[in-house]
Amino acid sequence: MCTPADRDSDDGFIRVRGAHLHNLRHVDVDLPRDRLVVVTGVSGSGKSSLAFGTVYAESQRRFLESVAPYARRLINQVESPRVDSVSGLPPAVALQQRRSGAGARSSVGTVTTLSNTLRMLFSRAGSYPAGAPRLDSDAFSPNTAAGACPTCHGLGHVHHPTEDLMVPDPTLSIRQKAIASWPGAWLGKNLRDILDTLGHDIDRPWRDLPPAEREWILFTDEEPVVTVHPEREPGRIQRPYQGQYVSAARHVLRTLSESKSASARRRALTFVETLPCPSCGGRRLRPEPLAVTVAGLPIDRWWRMPLGELRGLVRQVHGEAEEGDVTASLAPELEARLDVLVELGLGYLSLDRQTPTLSSGELQRLRLATQLRSGLFGVVYVLDEPSAGLHPADREPLLTVLDRLVAEGNSVIAVEHSIDVMRHADWLVDVGPGAGELGGRLLHSGPVAAIADAPESLTAPFVLGTTAPHEDRPARTPTGALTLHAIERHNLRGTDVTIPLGVLTAITGVSGSGKSTVLAVLGDVLGDVLGDVLGAAARPDSPTEPGTDDTDEQDAADGIRTRLPHATGTEHVRRAVVVDQRPIGRTPRSNLATYTGLFDAVRKLFAGTDEARQRGYGVGRFSFNVKGGRCETCQGEGFVSVELLFLPGTYRVCPTCHGARYNAETLDVRWRGRTIAEVLALSVDDAVAVFTDEPAVERSLRTLADVGLGYLGLGQPATDLSGGEAQRIKLATELQRAQRKGTVYLLDEPTTGLHPADVEVLMRQLQGLVDGGSTVVVVEHDLDVVARCDHVIDLGPGAGDEGGRVVTTGTPAEVSRCRQSQTASYLAAALTPEPSGARPAQGQRPPA
Repeated sequence: MCTPADRDSDDGFIRVRGAHLHNLRHVDVDLPRDRLVVVTGVSGSGKSSLAFGTVYAESQRRFLESVAPYARRLINQVESPRVDSVSGLPPAVALQQRRSGAGARSSVGTVTTLSNTLRMLFSRAGSYPAGAPRLDSDAFSPNTAAGACPTCHGLGHVHHPTEDLMVPDPTLSIRQKAIASWPGAWLGKNLRDILDTLGHDIDRPWRDLPPAEREWILFTDEEPVVTVHPEREPGRIQRPYQGQYVSAARHVLRTLSESKSASARRRALTFVETLPCPSCGGRRLRPEPLAVTVAGLPIDRWWRMPLGELRGLVRQVHGEAEEGDVTASLAPELEARLDVLVELGLGYLSLDRQTPTLSSGELQRLRLATQLRSGLFGVVYVLDEPSAGLHPADREPLLTVLDRLVAEGNSVIAVEHSIDVMRHADWLVDVGPGAGELGGRLLHSGPVAAIADAPESLTAPFVLGTTAPHEDRPARTPTGALTLHAIERHNLRGTDVTIPLGVLTAITGVSGSGKSTVLAVLGDVLGDVLGDVLGAAARPDSPTEPGTDDTDEQDAADGIRTRLPHATGTEHVRRAVVVDQRPIGRTPRSNLATYTGLFDAVRKLFAGTDEARQRGYGVGRFSFNVKGGRCETCQGEGFVSVELLFLPGTYRVCPTCHGARYNAETLDVRWRGRTIAEVLALSVDDAVAVFTDEPAVERSLRTLADVGLGYLGLGQPATDLSGGEAQRIKLATELQRAQRKGTVYLLDEPTTGLHPADVEVLMRQLQGLVDGGSTVVVVEHDLDVVARCDHVIDLGPGAGDEGGRVVTTGTPAEVSRCRQSQTASYLAAALTPEPSGARPAQGQRPPA
């Protein structure tokens, strides 16, 4: 891999030789240390493979080499990066765009560790009631037994099953499944048989049963055991058994507290009201810690403050502290950490904001702020689109923070698509020119302006300002309007928002202004009106690959239901679709082919071959999620999990099937000369040619290619996909359906993770949906995209409590003239074509 001489070389560069991971074609590149280096290229070009899969992975491998031999026995199972040599490489820290998988107990305070310092402040310097003993810092945490409210266990809310929710149709009898909250199949029948044995009339309509009897059936804590003599179909064995009764409410609450299934928890939540805890009133702690104050406020009030406001309070406390006391030692650390968070545009967040509700960009900036306070130097920070999710006004402070990291003696390597960040870089690396097999080559590595000498670069025209102007199409005329009246959620306080129908609408505003909240409320309202909204886990109507229902655990996370606003104009909407950036799966078992449904048709083709028929192989044999055809070593994942003791676990290629997922017998079957593993290894573009005469497969492949995903492999694991790729896969899945007028599509930052050239591809698809009679609503920070929308709704003017209002609405040109809007000036610049040949001067950074 690397020789001692390589490691000792120190000429100010990280020198990578022969990088050949994924589609990289033995790339040789020199990256300057102690500089801001931006790596760019179209989606799938290989830039992440270079920055993360090679540079960071090699640094991690070297670190792991230094651990004890016993631990290294396990760690050595991790594959080495595919590169001939890397020299001049310091220790590296990676901050990637990954959605949090944490639950309701993970928050901004826990991610930044600010909660720890704040708990120490209350424990050591808080004002206690007279005679109250001093509490340990753990007593101020809702995540410990010492501090959590015993009623709600520190969550702040409780679930309360109700009769109306558990029995939605009281005209049905128990035998007719009136109790909807009971499980289906045999377990639900057992409970009905037990009630019958206990003497209850299960054939009488529910509403005609005595109230006391209904109360006992739904809410009793008793669990009587009786001998049941079930009635079965003729010919089946009818054997008595001992059955134990569990009330409907107890079954629901047990599911919420004990079930590991997200779908079961999600179903159970439909039968309960989620209410503030009656003991703590939603404050999450025991009475004793809540009685302690600092600056006259209990700790839960500190949690709920926006970070910007919290910083002011900490400064006040620091100013009033006497020299030498605990407050004087803890407050400066709190203040310094808050300064960085506010500077990064996160001042609108609060310490109790749950991390699953944050965007991946917000999470990365929280981690970046933590690193900035670590005091490390001589480190390589590898960042994944740090500007993702940022309004142009918020991008300038980010660039300042990145410059500070460099000034402190660190190197920053950022994978980026933002033109502003590219132009600000000291060194620009462009990988491409295309995606997949058409990429993987080094097109440019050097000063920003020198990219003009890279004729194959798709990035150069955007950086240099030489792109052709967009088609000047007139704004469409709305066919109607949908209005949300008096929205009350997060920082929206009685806000009215009108969404025009039949047009492409962008919701803009600085980070934290309320854009995503408006989109979420709109989705909730339409879901309430239509009865359902197709969301992140929506798949085609065809049968899906068994075992791939790997939905996000956060879908079942606890949360207090908020009142939906009154809405008018919903009668014009027939269907609503939410296309978000949540992962399509959490493990390598989920992939592109299974999610889109095209793998069902592929398996049928293999099952229809002569060889498969002779062996008696059905469609299930070609599933890697069930026993029979799959490799049992990795259970069809192609990878095996490697636990790294005190480090995060990882995956390595299965030593038995070598990533093929199937056993040798299944791989003996070929369709048109290819095994099913070889089909999964095809890229979308290659598969289009292979399946050109198979309409069921070809249609899915075409839509994936149309949204710019032709470079992805059919079997590419969900864990390898970015949020932007996951969102486009969902969009392609939706585009396979027959398009209907009256559909509303909701997309939150669809251009995140997209190179400007890929944005053009996406915009063609969105414009096509609107041309077909649909409504598209996007939350967007890319002002070039906003400039091509029909209508703009700008929220703000600031973030958090300073936002949540509609600043202005209208066409992009109208919004660009609003002086109160922070978006207006940037939008005006996007509407004005950049002079041809505009570029940063050689060796200079342009203004941010």
